[in-house]
Amino acid sequence: MTEDTASLLYLDGICVSFDGFKALNNLSLLLAPGEMRAVIGPNGAGKTTMMDVITGKTRPDEGRAIFGEATDLTKLDEPSIAALGIGRKFQKPTVFEPHTVRDNLLLALASDRRARFTMFARETSEEADRIAEILTTIRLVEQSARRAGDLSHGQKQWLEIGMLIAQDPALLLVDEPVAGMTDAETEQTAELLREINRTRAVVVVEHDMDFVRALGVKVTVLHEGSVLSEGSLDHVSNDPRVIEVYLGR
Repeated sequence: MTEDTASLLYLDGICVSFDGFKALNNLSLLLAPGEMRAVIGPNGAGKTTMMDVITGKTRPDEGRAIFGEATDLTKLDEPSIAALGIGRKFQKPTVFEPHTVRDNLLLALASDRRARFTMFARETSEEADRIAEILTTIRLVEQSARRAGDLSHGQKQWLEIGMLIAQDPALLLVDEPVAGMTDAETEQTAELLREINRTRAVVVVEHDMDFVRALGVKVTVLHEGSVLSEGSLDHVSNDPRVIEVYLGR
């Protein structure tokens, strides 16, 4: 693979081993600015490890992870990578359950509010506008005064996505966002991610093929730590190697 200067993220020959097991094996991947990509593959294919490398949780044995023009993520720690503009949503939602939806978003806003305890500080008009915008995007306008702990599973997922958007990342990594959701919530989540993708790049790791189809984006299939196939969902679904190792099971 040749490096593309217009890429937002370029993984180049990433190798990661755990006790002799190769979790990532010469993984290379190119993500364009503003692109949404779905990443699929069987359990143990390296999907989570790939996200761990991008966010600095795991340092690879070999390879580079270039973000933007020349920043090698493998040389940085997790807080530095988050500050660069990479946000990650894990599979299980982590929201501040005793606080309202609105206060969760206020806590997550990128502005530095540490000097004054957020819950007692009046939000600025700019913050109020931003929160209103995020509430609309994540479909929680009518839930804004509810405790986060009282939301449905799907709504908690949306709130956590909203908290990440509040930090204004250039790249959002989302791990199995529709696990445990109703069909209606799954459909709305696809719409929500497409909306978010208008202003930032998104990588979605997912097992639900109907959801991946609803996203309508390029798909990368991982297997044994490498890219097995790449293209539209129809293309990879008809790839005999993908059928054998993943879809045929």
